[in-house]
Amino acid sequence: MNAVPQRPARIIAPFIGSLSLLAAVLATPCRASSYGNAVGQPAPSTVKVNLSEWKVQLTPARVPPGPVVFEVTNTGTIPHAFEVEGGGLERSTPQMQPGATVTLRLDLRAGSYETYCPVGKDSHKMLGMLNHLMVGDAKRASAKGDQRKEHEEHEKGEAYEAGHEMVMGHEMAMEHPEHDEHGDGAKSMRVAGGDPVIQILPGPFPFADSAAAVIRNRPPEQQADLNHKAQMGPYSNNVATISGDISLVAIDRGATGDSVSGVAQFTTQDGARWKLVMDRVQTKDIPFNPRFGGVIMGLFYHGASGVHTPLVPTIQSSLALWAYAHLYKNDHLVTDDAMVHVMLLSRTRRTSDWALDCWDCSNRPIEELQLQVTAAPGTPPFDAPGGFLFVNWEKSSGQRLSL
Repeated sequence: MNAVPQRPARIIAPFIGSLSLLAAVLATPCRASSYGNAVGQPAPSTVKVNLSEWKVQLTPARVPPGPVVFEVTNTGTIPHAFEVEGGGLERSTPQMQPGATVTLRLDLRAGSYETYCPVGKDSHKMLGMLNHLMVGDAKRASAKGDQRKEHEEHEKGEAYEAGHEMVMGHEMAMEHPEHDEHGDGAKSMRVAGGDPVIQILPGPFPFADSAAAVIRNRPPEQQADLNHKAQMGPYSNNVATISGDISLVAIDRGATGDSVSGVAQFTTQDGARWKLVMDRVQTKDIPFNPRFGGVIMGLFYHGASGVHTPLVPTIQSSLALWAYAHLYKNDHLVTDDAMVHVMLLSRTRRTSDWALDCWDCSNRPIEELQLQVTAAPGTPPFDAPGGFLFVNWEKSSGQRLSL
């Protein structure tokens, strides 16, 4: 009797074993590393971005290279946007209304990236809405200028958070930036007013319809205040030709340490003689507006710029300052704490009748000097129309000085 061949059995057994191994492999879940996924792509990092007046907060401020998702929330009271710039990349979100959240997805290489608010031709950035995101282990450039800039920006944010002097005035990217001999970014300017001189009296704002579109995006309490000023406020076509002169020197040292010294004298429409002696910068909040103070050079704002009150045409200023002053009327002291706002700005009024004649005046020559004086909060208004003093020198000039 012949025996049954055993060879086929030896072939079948390994085959069944291979099928069992394959089934076990297929049943095992795919495991991605904490920094990747099943196909080897890096998992995106998430950075939460908080925008407010006047800072950009990043959590975290360092991520690994690869895809990054920015979850951007505007917790401020005015519109903002978010931009990332560095390594040949420059991307931004649309402008966001207060309370809005948007997402920005980018693929970032190792390096340092500026993150800022670009609203107002980077005026929000200049006012402090700037931070840095570090990607990977790359360090920022070791140049002293870069290190100094980062240190100043950090100090600026710390001073604001601690309630120290909130003097805005960081540099904006200008065509010919000027620095003092010590390299600390301080800038100084001498300003002189030139005739003709006009007094601006209370009246309706000529571009109320244009301003209304901006006002609608403000919180309700701001809307009420702005609508009232649009009907009878300090930026009007109700003007009178008067006489007077003004000269001052202002120093912009960045986040703190700004200074101003100057004198203005003028005779108003009613024949009263006023004298104003400016000797201190003012750093207190301005109601219903972004926090401003001290000396700022090169600011694009007002109107539809997204910076400060829209009840002024959009302008470019070579100098804007906020100060305290001693105010005299007919040689008698009125107050030692008059609140002063001065701008050397692009022309807003036509020469025939001094009426406001442009909603966007930012491309006009910078030759108009505005002086606005108001009483300190909690004190009586001045004995003047509307309780304030508003004087323009229409052919004025500013000269940069060496420190």
